[in-house]
Amino acid sequence: MTIKVLLVDDERLIRAGLAAIIDAEPDLTVVGEAADGAEVPGQVSRLRPDVVLMDVRMPMLDGIQATRHLLETMPEPPRIIVVTTFENDEYVYDALKAGASGFLLKRTRPEEIVQAIRMVSGGDSLLFPAAIRALAAEHAGGDQAPRGARWHELLTEREADVLRLIAKGHSNAEIASELFVSPQTVKTHVGNVLAKLQARDRTQAVIFAYETGFIVPG
Repeated sequence: MTIKVLLVDDERLIRAGLAAIIDAEPDLTVVGEAADGAEVPGQVSRLRPDVVLMDVRMPMLDGIQATRHLLETMPEPPRIIVVTTFENDEYVYDALKAGASGFLLKRTRPEEIVQAIRMVSGGDSLLFPAAIRALAAEHAGGDQAPRGARWHELLTEREADVLRLIAKGHSNAEIASELFVSPQTVKTHVGNVLAKLQARDRTQAVIFAYETGFIVPG
């Protein structure tokens, strides 16, 4: 199956570079481009991409607002990877909270870009888990922190184990090996965790885990 990608960046040169990298892969294809977040809803509705590479900073409608709009208005929105210059940019964390599945730095190597698209499209692994954990840890224990102490009201013991391993960046196969269960059982547990936390994907689950105090940094 070919993974369809929409490129959103106000710099034509960046879009051209990403398109060249993506279209060189047999299982990836660029179906469209947009120069601003305001163009994204129409492009997504018309082109139905699987993954959107979204610049986090744009002059009219930034990547955070565009991400939030897509996830709030579309019944089956695409996966979103925000693209940024700085890893510790506050905009990146805001985009992840808005529903983005991960982020890429503009200096990321081509082979990592295509691998990131495949990972986010598949949804079985966390994209760059160490970086996402670091961002989540910086914002740990926010207003929702007391909910973390009541995780048992939401999750079973096994589901809690799965959430901890997700937060460590483990894939489904790695979780299965760690817990001595089948990959299919892990997939079921992950689905239950996401549903109970009302998290769209693993990234949102990790953010929940840190912000609520379920996982304490250090």
